[in-house]
Amino acid sequence: MKRIVASVGLVAVGASSLQAALLPGMTAESGKPWTVGATLRGFYDDNVNTVANSYTAPGFQRGSSGFEVSPYLEFSFPMEQTTISFGYVYSLKYYENKPVNNTDHYDQSHDFHASLSHAFSERYQISVKDSFVVGQEPDLLRSGSTFNTFQRISGDNLRNYGGVTFNAMITPELSTEVGYANTYYSYADNQNTDGAGNFTQASLSGLMDDVDQVFHLDLRYQVKPQTVGFIGYQFRDIDYIGNQQIGAYTDINGKNVRVVSNERNARSHYGYLGVEQNFSQELKGSIRGGARYTDYYNNPASQNGVGPYAAASLSYTYLPESYLQAGVNYDYSPSSVFSVSNAGDLTLNAQTLAVFAAVNHRITPKLYGTVLAQFQNSAYNGGTYDGQSQQYYLLGLNLQYRFTPNFSAEVGYNYDDVVSNISSQPSFDRNRVYLGVTGSY
Repeated sequence: MKRIVASVGLVAVGASSLQAALLPGMTAESGKPWTVGATLRGFYDDNVNTVANSYTAPGFQRGSSGFEVSPYLEFSFPMEQTTISFGYVYSLKYYENKPVNNTDHYDQSHDFHASLSHAFSERYQISVKDSFVVGQEPDLLRSGSTFNTFQRISGDNLRNYGGVTFNAMITPELSTEVGYANTYYSYADNQNTDGAGNFTQASLSGLMDDVDQVFHLDLRYQVKPQTVGFIGYQFRDIDYIGNQQIGAYTDINGKNVRVVSNERNARSHYGYLGVEQNFSQELKGSIRGGARYTDYYNNPASQNGVGPYAAASLSYTYLPESYLQAGVNYDYSPSSVFSVSNAGDLTLNAQTLAVFAAVNHRITPKLYGTVLAQFQNSAYNGGTYDGQSQQYYLLGLNLQYRFTPNFSAEVGYNYDDVVSNISSQPSFDRNRVYLGVTGSY
């Protein structure tokens, strides 16, 4: 599921660590431990600044044509009990019309990624992975299926995701899985005052810089040869590290009260049940559901609460090199939307439903088509925006023709639509088209 979630960004005009995965003849198939390649694309983006459709200003240019150059390098070392892989993707995108808040006509993004898996024995295995990116586009900056913000953000914005999972077989039927994941965000937008030092509005750094830690423990039981049931516990800690004022309100005594980043800190406890099912060699699925209790321990309004949690995924390989992957998640997520009531009640996060699907189809021996889609509904919790929501729709279409195992051409279209009933977060849509070639060795 995570693989296809990450690949939603692939059809956007931008670099992705999964670029190389779409080309045959890569590291494992070619027999060499490394692959080097590059992609060159021309594109047109009709809303490069992701602003409201009604926005106008003197000299403002909504759209821009441009080009992207994206070299990459991948390594893979499969051994008897251990597999190590790592790589780097660089992207330079040049815009004919300079984006708002950019100092130059171009963006640069970096994607470093690595993974290691090791089998100590048939009973004990461990896997470690990490992904570090510097970029501007929301699809590159996210770490899972959920978008925390839908806007393109100028500057060197950082996201690091790392995780480790350990599996142990206790008996032939009973096993356990222990895991830890850590996500770090740091945004370049950190200006929240005017020239005199007075607070004006919350910056993205103040609202969204955070360290998100998740620990889980699952007990798994092999009910049937193709069926595994499990029960699990998860602890999640979100620490907002922006260390800035993000709002203010007037209390019942008429006093002005500042709101700072860490008042949205949260600790959550999850309990869930789930099933993994191999319906056949081609069709596999999983589902889990449970509840979550969240403690906002720095929040003066005591907005602690209970909420549902659910996730499901499906993978179906219906023909050689043709497959469908789909999933759904329902959980709370950090949000760049923020407000505060006069009672000190804050917008803490969003209860988010994310539904996504992708189809990759081999049309002819050399022509491949991909359709990617996602829907997200974010209902905000607390503050003056309590209960209000935003909907996000994403559609990506891509055609790739592989002239040889190491050279291909592609054409694609990406559509984003944000529908909002929040005055400070206006609706917008965005259309992107691109044409490019990729070569590898």
